[in-house]
Amino acid sequence: MPYIIIALIILILVVLVLNIKVVQQSKAYVVERLGAFHDVWSVGLHFKVPFLERVAKVVSLKEQVVDFPPQPVITKDNVTMQIDTVLYFQITDPKLYTYGVERPMAAIENLSVTTMRNIIGDMDLEQTLTSRDTINSQMRLLLDEATDPWGIKVNRVEVKNILPPPDIQSAMEKQMKAEREKREAVLRAEGQKQSQILVAEGEKEALILRADAAKEAAIREAEGKAEAILKVQQATAQALQLLNEANPNEQVIKLKSLEAFQAAADGRATKIIIPSELQGLAGLAASAKTVFETPDPASKPEA
Repeated sequence: MPYIIIALIILILVVLVLNIKVVQQSKAYVVERLGAFHDVWSVGLHFKVPFLERVAKVVSLKEQVVDFPPQPVITKDNVTMQIDTVLYFQITDPKLYTYGVERPMAAIENLSVTTMRNIIGDMDLEQTLTSRDTINSQMRLLLDEATDPWGIKVNRVEVKNILPPPDIQSAMEKQMKAEREKREAVLRAEGQKQSQILVAEGEKEALILRADAAKEAAIREAEGKAEAILKVQQATAQALQLLNEANPNEQVIKLKSLEAFQAAADGRATKIIIPSELQGLAGLAASAKTVFETPDPASKPEA
């Protein structure tokens, strides 16, 4: 008897331990009692009544991602394309998710394909290729509304790949290649144009600088000549002033006139007018001799 009692106690403890449940973060337990829904356990410690209750489903509350395989879709202009989508969803009601639909993932996939075919069926090929954002937003709204009774919230839908038929894809690749070549040609032309503009501007600036340099040189040369002429005129004026201050006599004036005549004769003049009075010239020469040979009174010896 003692051994039977110990065995029963151990069995009861094992049953109790096995029915203690700890619900983890971002998880939810759907519990049934006698086959009917009883409760949804959230995070924490819970005890399940043995033999009467059972955990029907463990539901993850995290956001989940489902990548659906490519599906054939026909556009408005009868072009068959292969389109695959990625669905981001989250379970908001574990009870509805457990009892709302059988095989929820298969149901979501079929609903996604049907919705996508309805949307693409109202678009032509060009609209389908250029309206991914529109397709994504419409699919999200329709899927979110349709899956709400299942306790599922669709957060985002992304069209991953759109594959047109091989012939259309080849034509599109050729068109894209032509567009790239056109853009490259335009860029090369723009580069050559910019280069020519820069070269022309450089030549223009060089010409302006050379013209400024020549102008500056001419101005400096003219200023130098003007300054030289001014110096000569000032020297002449000073010489005349000194001559006037010395009160020259008639003989000195005649001598200066003779020197001026001599300078004119030694220049580059092609014609020289000689005074008709040769005696006057002789007189000028004699006067000059007298001036230079007259002794200085201050140098006479004392008596």
